[in-house]
Amino acid sequence: MKRPGRRRTAGARAPLLLTVPALLAVAFLMLPLAGILVRTSWGELGAHLTAEATTEALRLSLLVSLWALGLSLLLGVPLAWLLARVPFPGKGFVRSLVLLPMVLPPTVGGVALLLAFGRRGLLGPWLEDTFGVTLPFHTSGAVLAATFVAMPFLVISLEGALGGLRPRYEETAASLGASPVRVFLTVTLPMVAPGLIAGAALTWARALGEFGATITFAGNLPGTTQTLPLQVYLLLQESPEAATSVSLLLLAIAMIVLIALRGRWTGTPGVHRNPASRAAEARPEEPAAPAPAPLPGPAADPRPKAEPERWPLHADVTGFTHLTLDAPGSTTIAVVGPNGAGKTTLLRALLGLTPRAHATLRLGDSDVTALPPHRRGVAWVPQDGALFPHLSALANTAYGLRAHGVPRVAARREAQGWLDRLGVGHLAHRKPAQLSGGQAQRVALARALAARPRLLLLDEPLAALDQTTRARVRHTLRGHLADFGGVCLIVTHDPVEAVSLADRVLVLEDGRVLQDEPPAEVTRHPRSPWVARMLGRNAWPGTATADGLALAGGGHLVVAEPLPAGTDALAVIAPEAVSVHRERPTGSPRNVWPGTVREITSGGSRLRLLITSAEAPDLVAEITPGAAAELGIADGTAVWTSVKATEATIVPL
Repeated sequence: MKRPGRRRTAGARAPLLLTVPALLAVAFLMLPLAGILVRTSWGELGAHLTAEATTEALRLSLLVSLWALGLSLLLGVPLAWLLARVPFPGKGFVRSLVLLPMVLPPTVGGVALLLAFGRRGLLGPWLEDTFGVTLPFHTSGAVLAATFVAMPFLVISLEGALGGLRPRYEETAASLGASPVRVFLTVTLPMVAPGLIAGAALTWARALGEFGATITFAGNLPGTTQTLPLQVYLLLQESPEAATSVSLLLLAIAMIVLIALRGRWTGTPGVHRNPASRAAEARPEEPAAPAPAPLPGPAADPRPKAEPERWPLHADVTGFTHLTLDAPGSTTIAVVGPNGAGKTTLLRALLGLTPRAHATLRLGDSDVTALPPHRRGVAWVPQDGALFPHLSALANTAYGLRAHGVPRVAARREAQGWLDRLGVGHLAHRKPAQLSGGQAQRVALARALAARPRLLLLDEPLAALDQTTRARVRHTLRGHLADFGGVCLIVTHDPVEAVSLADRVLVLEDGRVLQDEPPAEVTRHPRSPWVARMLGRNAWPGTATADGLALAGGGHLVVAEPLPAGTDALAVIAPEAVSVHRERPTGSPRNVWPGTVREITSGGSRLRLLITSAEAPDLVAEITPGAAAELGIADGTAVWTSVKATEATIVPL
């Protein structure tokens, strides 16, 4: 039986025109290394490497390179963060300065250091007169030279890692009450640790091998500035075999560093990635269960019930999103609207995180407008939860408590209680990568509630969940929001969430409020075509006439209760109120149009038909499968549609 061969991917075979130069490049890079290996006196290698001058140079090289690494970390990490996170004038020039030592000839770098820190340089006399410090021809000068040429490797590597880290993690940490320094130390640095380690390793290796700037600025003094590369230069004149052995040592160290990095510096695809992205890829789907156990509600809280403290909200938001928002404590507001309506901008304005909008914000009796995000008492749950991938579920939940100064043991005990309330207490020691989507969302919610906020902002918190899990988490969330004393804003595109969770629905469009009313009123009389369609209704804008509505897309709709003529209005028609016929109907319908079925979709026990017409806007109708079979409905079928005047509602815009 013939075994099937492996199919070669299209384009996988390199053309000869590119292969030959590439092989020549590899040979060009390999031959010098092979020369060292071939010319090494292997029998005398041990003696060469243990010679007193070599061991002294190695000791000095390690001392200089480690000091250079320490200085690079001290100065380079803040510089990398500044370049990656803060816009400022002259940023391109500063980045060019960082890159300059990498392209500058090392001897030129040494001359520049001499003119800056030498005895006749810009700072040299001041350093010597004030502190008695003389850098040239001193070990400290070798450290300075190595730092000058090696630090760019750390800055560039770390800046790239910081650029790949989504600011959402840092913003979420700030919303939990963490100061900027705490965010940097507990969230930013751990999450960019691979880039930091790669940059530090390259910085150390480059400092260990530095030659040109060191010999020009610090000289070649045995025991003082004669590092291992300078020892190789000296041995080439006295003992070429020993120079080859020491060169082999430096080559081995460089190769070990590069192999250990495994492509992190070069950016090999699939090797050096943000830990959060690896967590998202590794996160399994929450297994479906035929009969899931109900999640524990608020009654599962072991703490005694107490009337929650109330924090009413008053906000004046200006900028792209422009509105005034007032709500008493324990109010949940669903924020809905089309993409670009300003929903997320509103949340970020309340957090103080966006220049697109500014919020004058009062929570309870406190005006928090001038406070930074970590002191506002506003907790944020982004759509993906933004759980810190390097922390367990328990540590994530306790993060806000620790940021507010709660002792570790007490914070973890309270965090465990919140995880238990949300039904994920048994997952406390798992990392986010080991949680399903529904479990991660519950941990993120527990983390926000545990931070004791006065305002809770949820940005589509259930969007990533399957329908079964979404229903369970929605039920649990509704119970816990009932015990929350502050105001909760939920951005959602799900009408079920808006109706079941919210006391009010805030409809936004182009940054302005179209409607702010209870869910039942928004459901009955939506004032936005987008909201009407979100609710599954047909929504036709137009201008009111004496008997109905002149439709913006052409045609006329007769209604039972018209508005004053000339009023901009929206007609709302439920799909189930649309009758579908194969022949023109007779009788009482006032609105009859011919059309063509363009799309058929299943909606539970009914079919939804998209019907287009030259005499009216597109129309969605709902019929039973039996009616569809009886009428012979199929894609492209010519039909007639009718709507009674009493079934069409128009609301002013």
